[in-house]
Amino acid sequence: MVVKQVVDVDVINKTKMKNIFLMMTLFFAFIVIAQDNTQQDEYKKRVLETTEIDILSSLYGQDGDNAAVTGGIGSEELVDAAMNIAVAIPLNDDDVLAIDATISAYSSASSSNLNPFSGASSDDEYGGGGGTGPTKGSPWTIASGASQSDIWANANFSYSHSSDDRNTISNAHLSIANEFDYFSFGFGAGLTKLFNQKNTEIGLSATVYLDNWRPAYPTEVEEYVHSGGNLYTGFFDGVDILNQAGNVINKSAPNAWKTTRNTLVDGTARKTHSFSLSFSQIINKRSQFSIFSDVVIQKGWLSNPMQRVYFSDKANFYIGTATDIPRYTSKANTGVFQLADDIERLPDSRVKIPVGIRYHYYINEHFVFKTYYRYYTDDWGLSSHTINVELPIKVGDKFTFYPNFRYYTQTAADYFAPYEQHVSTEKYYTSDYDLSAYSANQFGLGIRYKDIFTKFHIGKFGLKNVTVNYNHYKRDTGLFANIISFGFKFIAD
Repeated sequence: MVVKQVVDVDVINKTKMKNIFLMMTLFFAFIVIAQDNTQQDEYKKRVLETTEIDILSSLYGQDGDNAAVTGGIGSEELVDAAMNIAVAIPLNDDDVLAIDATISAYSSASSSNLNPFSGASSDDEYGGGGGTGPTKGSPWTIASGASQSDIWANANFSYSHSSDDRNTISNAHLSIANEFDYFSFGFGAGLTKLFNQKNTEIGLSATVYLDNWRPAYPTEVEEYVHSGGNLYTGFFDGVDILNQAGNVINKSAPNAWKTTRNTLVDGTARKTHSFSLSFSQIINKRSQFSIFSDVVIQKGWLSNPMQRVYFSDKANFYIGTATDIPRYTSKANTGVFQLADDIERLPDSRVKIPVGIRYHYYINEHFVFKTYYRYYTDDWGLSSHTINVELPIKVGDKFTFYPNFRYYTQTAADYFAPYEQHVSTEKYYTSDYDLSAYSANQFGLGIRYKDIFTKFHIGKFGLKNVTVNYNHYKRDTGLFANIISFGFKFIAD
């Protein structure tokens, strides 16, 4: 039986936009009321002296051999270029409005293989139906479909108010994010209290995210479900399906290829509730430490519908060139693609608990020693440890160097297994290596140039500092990545 969810997309989108408009109206009304109620004090030091603008651009590239979209094997090649602009505006002595926007354009070999079947007729949405059928496709090559590249956009709005004695800081924030298969809307608030002549700080915050999938599926899975399992219509019309021996199968046979479950996403919503607690203490003039913890509770569709899974107890079937089947898991395979047994299935709830500690020690006017440790656990069986060390080195009045090292290790989630190591009787399964057991190292170096006199100007804004950062990341699973970023900070005259 085919199970499909019928959704009135226009009604959902209109309702969603009304809710977002209402929340943003209340958010900015809160800002106006807070401004009106703030007592001005000409002797009081402003929280933020003048408008600040931070511009950050980055270029990220990675590669590896364990793509989740293709079931735990295949190219993980990805290139991402991003631009972030953050503006902090003092509304008066006590209040600050911050706007933070990011746009990221990426190209991904993995996500391109949602539809890896090139060379097909273009008579319908998926390139089938013309009788010629797909002729090529491989987990190791980049397909030319629409999912090859996309743009992710995000905007955050926050408002903070400081008390007259600067010992209490309250804030509220909104966030919106969107990409081709996902939309996220979040809102929250926080409170920070300072004690002991501002040597002790305690912070509380809570955030809610109301997210919604616009599911994108592997082509063969979606077409099989939509056609009711008919391998002679739509995408599959005129397309030869091969068995492990490379022979063309009888599509009407009882043992022909089929998906394990004839269902797709049965609920597109996802809700996340996040609660945070932090404590910071200045020990003496040279050292400071802080401890923080979060509780994150997620409900809804937590699987990624783009990701294939293959079972060890199911026969393998392919579309493409038979001679490439024996070397399917090798990069030498350029012409055959294995049909999925199912998409990723995970529980509809998850609880995450990270706990972290920071310790900074001022050695002298040239060196500061910064350390960070975090322990993470969740109810999916995954736990991790993160250690980060940074040693800022100040050279003269204008330059600071930031060498750093990060080590990370995690256990596998209960529902992870590599390519073709799951069995079809399992309730939950994934071959996403982000949920596997692995260790990773990251080495980096940053350089910051600071001009305290802001000599260089663009209009009414002076350049305060320039930063350049480079990091190299490597997992013991074979994934590696490089990222370089450039940052510019301007302040209004």
